[in-house]
Amino acid sequence: MAQKTAPLLPSTGELLRQFGDRLRLARRRRRLSAKQVAERAGMSPMTLRSLERGGSGVTIGAYLAVMQVLGIEADLNLLGQADPVGRALQDAQLPVRAKATRSSLPSPAKQPTTAEKPVLAAAAGAGAVKAPRTDIKRRRQASAPAQDWIEQGDFASAEALAGLIAPMATPPPKVR
Repeated sequence: MAQKTAPLLPSTGELLRQFGDRLRLARRRRRLSAKQVAERAGMSPMTLRSLERGGSGVTIGAYLAVMQVLGIEADLNLLGQADPVGRALQDAQLPVRAKATRSSLPSPAKQPTTAEKPVLAAAAGAGAVKAPRTDIKRRRQASAPAQDWIEQGDFASAEALAGLIAPMATPPPKVR
């Protein structure tokens, strides 16, 4: 009995079908029969048929074996290479989930580190001006949850982290 696979979103299923179509087209361009490719890839013709239809139950190893037979296995290096979402997260310099110590916090006299500079630049760009005394009290109260976060080692919001680095008159703009 075959294992069940998780259902795919319709758009993802369509991507897989298009990929199977491209593999079938590559096979036909090389004038190879389905039987020849299946034998060279070490699979049954039925598996190859499912693969060329974009079956989600076919392993990625089977897809790669067919790509190898067709001589396009290097194309696998292109998958995830650009990764704009991952790069945006990396650029955000989010902290690793580890327990921070008080000695690792920046002191007011220290120069900002490279991780702090983007936050400080965003604060300057947001029109940070000298705040009235009531805003200072509000910011200190808002940073109290951030202090708890440091002691507990849990995740904090971007606003709480920014409150630890530099007090600001206006909250930083939300980045999506």
